[in-house]
Amino acid sequence: MTLVATPPVPRATRTTSAVSIVGLSKRFTVRRALAVAMRTPLARETRLALANIDLEVTEGEFLGLLGPNGAGKTTLFKVLSTLIIPDTGRATVMGHDVVRSPADARRVLAPVIADERSLHWRLSAAENLRLFAALHGVSRSDLAARVRELLGLVGLDDTASQLVGTFSSGMKQRLLIARALLARPRVLLLDEPTRSLDPISARALRAFLRDELVGRQGCTVILATHSAEEAFGLCDRVAVLDRGRLLATGPVERLAQEVGDARFRAWTRDEHHPAWLALGERGVIAHLDNSVTEDGWTRIDVDVPGGLDAAAHALDLLTCAGVRIARFERAPLTLAELLDRVVARRKEDLDA
Repeated sequence: MTLVATPPVPRATRTTSAVSIVGLSKRFTVRRALAVAMRTPLARETRLALANIDLEVTEGEFLGLLGPNGAGKTTLFKVLSTLIIPDTGRATVMGHDVVRSPADARRVLAPVIADERSLHWRLSAAENLRLFAALHGVSRSDLAARVRELLGLVGLDDTASQLVGTFSSGMKQRLLIARALLARPRVLLLDEPTRSLDPISARALRAFLRDELVGRQGCTVILATHSAEEAFGLCDRVAVLDRGRLLATGPVERLAQEVGDARFRAWTRDEHHPAWLALGERGVIAHLDNSVTEDGWTRIDVDVPGGLDAAAHALDLLTCAGVRIARFERAPLTLAELLDRVVARRKEDLDA
């Protein structure tokens, strides 16, 4: 893979806003069955897709957009891509308003949709890029050099003349990213880019996104994902959406600590030792979850209120009571658990 020798942008110095969203809301009219529409032709039912979203993404940041299906992630991407107009609120991309200056916003932003069918499979990789370069208005004098540069950037320079129909899913995803980079965008929107990839290809694509696009190219990336590995391993921050509402933003580790007690994992042969129950009754640990592993050792997941200091105290009490523990370490929340706890905390706040 040919890399462009551009030094990484220090994350500590990134303060310029790349994407600014203030009070963004959007409703859609719900489609009705023909019989219902004929009985009540003037009635209208709407569905809330986005509800008063406020979000800032700094230049060069890698933001993960998390949420279940129907949370509003795709609608937000469409607003930023100028495909739909919000009902209220304002969104800007590198200072360009997506409603008042859509052409300027499109010049600095590119959506990357994981749709392999949007490529021309009977053309080669280079021919695909030349075709879309013409649509982006890339000058003929720069065309050949730009195509070579992008194919090298995504590691497809050796297969430039190969038909796209013969590419693997991972190669097609890389070509889609190369296509998005034709217009030299400063903001990329990635919608589940690894959902159709095998684990090895997905890992390679994540490394490319992190090291090349963000690290060397300095792009701002907003990633919609259902993958815990992507959210935890790639993103500087995550934003959690549910039913059109922004419930929480922040680094994954901090968010996990805020929405629930720190979870730790112990491997022991003494899973039935009375010390476990005693510490639970005293409130030192909570929510024991046993899972038997090989070699006679049992894995026990526990929540320890109070973080690392409390975990060290709990471990000391267990070992002093005679519990044999081979390993004791932090067990991060899964993505599903994180989403569930954020939604539960939001409901508790609303009830309060």
